[in-house]
Amino acid sequence: MLDLVLPLECGGCGAASTRWCDACAKELSVGPDQPHVVSPRIDPQVPVFALGRYAGARRQAIVAMKDHGRADLIAPLAHALAVGLHRLLTWGMVETPLTIVPAPSRRSAARRRGGDPVRRMATAAVAGHPEITVAPVLRMKALARDSVGLGTAARERNIAGRVLLRRPRLPVLGEVLIVDDIVTTGATARESVRILGTAGMRVAGVLAVAAA
Repeated sequence: MLDLVLPLECGGCGAASTRWCDACAKELSVGPDQPHVVSPRIDPQVPVFALGRYAGARRQAIVAMKDHGRADLIAPLAHALAVGLHRLLTWGMVETPLTIVPAPSRRSAARRRGGDPVRRMATAAVAGHPEITVAPVLRMKALARDSVGLGTAARERNIAGRVLLRRPRLPVLGEVLIVDDIVTTGATARESVRILGTAGMRVAGVLAVAAA
């Protein structure tokens, strides 16, 4: 029914008659040396890894997933995330048991998007892995603004004190890896690491699909 109402097009390049074309799949694929360590302008105090730059098909897919209701793009993004996570495990950067904590989002944004896409992406990426769980233990205080268009200092002020632990808190096993779709200034990552640390959790790092 949806295909009859909306034109079928690739979420990365807009090519007709496919939801995700081979060229965009190749662009999103994780190379043998990825994910790379990146250095956000605000240091989260843990290693930050990204699967690639926030550009091209990667950028278009993330925007379409978050802002245009393209839930069908969660699958290819989750696959890339799963490969990146496997690399970190293979390289010994993280260990099991492992808890994936999705980066916090505003409730209003999640409602507008029909759910939290980062949480859904993370859940799909680790589905079936017996020693990795997803625990959405973080939330964003309602007063936090959408960070799009804010500079580094403004993002830091916007996030400071506005990342909170959910109550009741879900169980967390082993060390924690924060997962996000995009890392920009690092403000959200740093505040998330701080809050998790105050709750006694050991954060091994941050893994993002893209770095801006």
